[in-house]
Amino acid sequence: MSTSHKVAAVQMASGPNVAANLNEVRRLVEKAVKAGAELVVLPENFALMPMNEEQRLQSAEKFGDGPVQQFVSAIAAEHGIWLVAGTIGIVAPGGKKVRAAALLYDDKGICVARYDKIHLFDVELENGERYSESNVFDAGVEPVVVDTPFGRLGLAICYDLRFPELFRSMLDQGAELFAVPSAFTATTGRAHWEILVRARAVENLAYLIAADQGGYHVSGRETHGDTMIVGPWGEIMDRLSRGSGVVVGDIDIGRLQAVRRSLPSIRHRKSHLR
Repeated sequence: MSTSHKVAAVQMASGPNVAANLNEVRRLVEKAVKAGAELVVLPENFALMPMNEEQRLQSAEKFGDGPVQQFVSAIAAEHGIWLVAGTIGIVAPGGKKVRAAALLYDDKGICVARYDKIHLFDVELENGERYSESNVFDAGVEPVVVDTPFGRLGLAICYDLRFPELFRSMLDQGAELFAVPSAFTATTGRAHWEILVRARAVENLAYLIAADQGGYHVSGRETHGDTMIVGPWGEIMDRLSRGSGVVVGDIDIGRLQAVRRSLPSIRHRKSHLR
């Protein structure tokens, strides 16, 4: 019985027009399906890269209801694929903020897992760029790992990449692959994106599917791109530097298990240091 499955990550340069963004999602998912993908990961903010935070708040959906959730559910069912829709703005408890939620849909279009972004991007870079996600977003609190036909899948979002303890927590829950929808800034991406993606894969001896926004956005923002799929030995299996497109790779849990046997660093962890 084969342990190999083809997966894909989508890269976009989303804008403030939800309908246009979803048309692009449809085109790119169809491209991934034609390449044989059984699991497709969309980037952070795939449906909306807003002009301002008011637009983000106004577009937020209730969990389980809304046009963006209906769209991704339908496209997963239509193509018979598993789909990580990451991220959708979901109304937070209290209704004043939103959660950045990565939703996992199975091949019947059923939402089987939800991960709310834990680490919010509140930074002021040396070049003057400022981001204050906590002004609009409410942070999640729980790591999420779920069984899939492709292995135990852990979900993380963008800035989460900088926090290895989150990935260790998911590893402790049996994670064998990670999906990381992102919208990394061009500035931080040039410096750290590839290093962080590959490090999280190597230290956990796991596959990592990193779907990034990549290009110039109508709002004036520039994102890094370089969407990639990385194997448990740290090898880059496929990547796309900029623009819209799809990267594809094979997830083989049999190979992952062999790598973990040959280099048993996970078993060599010292419990008193955790």
